[in-house]
Amino acid sequence: MSTRSVPDPATGHPRPSGPTAMCPPGPLVDTGWLAPRLGAERLVLLDASVGAHRGAAERLPGARPFDLDGELSDPAAPVPHTLPGADAFTAAVRRLGLDDEDTVVVYDAAGIHSAARAWWMLRAMGFDRAAVLDGGLPAWRGAGLPVEPRPAAYDGPRGTFTARPRAGLFVGSAEVLAALSDPAAVVLDARTRGRYAGTAPEPRPGLRGGHMPGAVNLPFGDLLRDGRMRPADELREAFRAAAEQGRRLYFSCGSGVTACVLALGAHLAGHRDLAVYDGSWSEWGLPSALPVVTGEEPGAAPAGAPAPEPAAP
Repeated sequence: MSTRSVPDPATGHPRPSGPTAMCPPGPLVDTGWLAPRLGAERLVLLDASVGAHRGAAERLPGARPFDLDGELSDPAAPVPHTLPGADAFTAAVRRLGLDDEDTVVVYDAAGIHSAARAWWMLRAMGFDRAAVLDGGLPAWRGAGLPVEPRPAAYDGPRGTFTARPRAGLFVGSAEVLAALSDPAAVVLDARTRGRYAGTAPEPRPGLRGGHMPGAVNLPFGDLLRDGRMRPADELREAFRAAAEQGRRLYFSCGSGVTACVLALGAHLAGHRDLAVYDGSWSEWGLPSALPVVTGEEPGAAPAGAPAPEPAAP
């Protein structure tokens, strides 16, 4: 990577960029870290907004759409937000112009929500030079930093990114069922307390209410304060209350999105043996033999057994 001067978008004055400037200090960066590096060589911004936020009218300057509601999920999968295969992921990310040597900062328009999913997917595909923008677009706007109208799509040059999948970062129902009865593991459910207990309706039709027997509820919102991740000491306390240090942590949610907020929080808290259940409740909650219980308590863990295939939606 060359060291050259690029204009600061906030001041217009030149500033240096180079290899050391492009290494994020960890999986989470704030606006103070990103703003002086905006526009630097080899820095790629990805907007991973979903749902109502997917069509936000504004973006961070130069951000490219990491479309979790579109091509960055497997269109053939029976449940939403399923990780694409390595070839499809490579092709989609190359269309975003990402090279293996780039550094990525991913954000979303909700604050801290779906950006963590994009960060975890990149990790699962062997790419570590990525970080989540703490507070996302709201924090960026709140700091008075520049935004620009969002174009329909990225139309720049293709990249050279190549996926190198890592086993175990995303898992299926069989692994989760086994984890529920494994004393060395704990399954954490990122959904709201009402959905976990079965007292609030599921937003997707046809799903059972409740939770996996033995799963512990840790709503992803409990890891946030004012739309940003809580400090590391508070995150450590949240995970200490939910799971003993040293246990393998499995994360589930509605469709594998906010489970990744738990993965991000756990990583910041010092946990490293982590897995996200890709199908999450969109798969487990379908009518099937997969066990479901209701109420505020985890309930008794099921006896270990291979997970049956859930019914087609």
